[in-house]
Amino acid sequence: MTYDIIDIHPHIISTDTAKYPIAPQAGHRSKWSASRPADFVQLVAAMDEAGIARAAIVHSSTTYGHDNSYVADSVASQPDRFTGVFSFDLLAPDALATFDYWMGRGMGGIRLFTGGATHQTDGSWLVDPATFPVWERCAEAGLSMVIQTTPAGLGMVAELAARFPGVRIALDHCARPVLRDGPPYAACSELFELARFDNVYLKITPKTFELAEAAPGGAEAFFPHLVATFGADHLAFGSNYPASAGSLKDLIAQGNACLASLGEEDRAWIWSGTAKVLYPTLGGKRAEATRSAASEEVGQ
Repeated sequence: MTYDIIDIHPHIISTDTAKYPIAPQAGHRSKWSASRPADFVQLVAAMDEAGIARAAIVHSSTTYGHDNSYVADSVASQPDRFTGVFSFDLLAPDALATFDYWMGRGMGGIRLFTGGATHQTDGSWLVDPATFPVWERCAEAGLSMVIQTTPAGLGMVAELAARFPGVRIALDHCARPVLRDGPPYAACSELFELARFDNVYLKITPKTFELAEAAPGGAEAFFPHLVATFGADHLAFGSNYPASAGSLKDLIAQGNACLASLGEEDRAWIWSGTAKVLYPTLGGKRAEATRSAASEEVGQ
């Protein structure tokens, strides 16, 4: 079986601070974005070296706040290979207009923070009814919703998954599971209960690999358990590059080692299949449409 690798969690930081000024959410810039930034050109080169075919670039709110321009501009330069995941204030009076604007600029998903980021909140705003029109618009448009949360926010995720079954919800870093007690991972019971929702997906990132490697039983115990619980078709790889230290090539190697105990079909879902479900344009649909339109134009 052959398959492409698709990365649904890289970040990019521009060197042009005049065009893309640093304005982190809540005024707290992430350390990684200052100490080891990678711009779009570097990301493309790193992807080529690592053998990554396509990516959903995740906007860095801890660098740019709610200005998604750099990701949008970068995606527009190579729309056949990339989509973007944008952030904005869902409670703002013009939230729906903002949604439409960034979606029109090639974004394929939205990212929300409740915990696990530079700026922490209790996350209660996530289930504020004032945000529900955006969720409804997501369902209509077919956009995925990414949530960065800690285990403390999983109850709200369950509430939203039940309320909006038509919205695919992906949890960053597998919701930072607590694995220190090893199988059967009793501290993850609330996370595992989310498997009852067909619209909940998990991102497996280097943070997940590191937690699994350090836990009793190691990665060879955790990932088969995760697949048995959620199904590989609800798990997707995200590199977290360059926030996670190391080259993309090294991060892929870490992933291959951690997923070695899985069957080939399960690995194919995690490395690319689920990404195409979460971000359909990464499955080549946009590229096929572009080529078709170009062919028609040439034929006229």
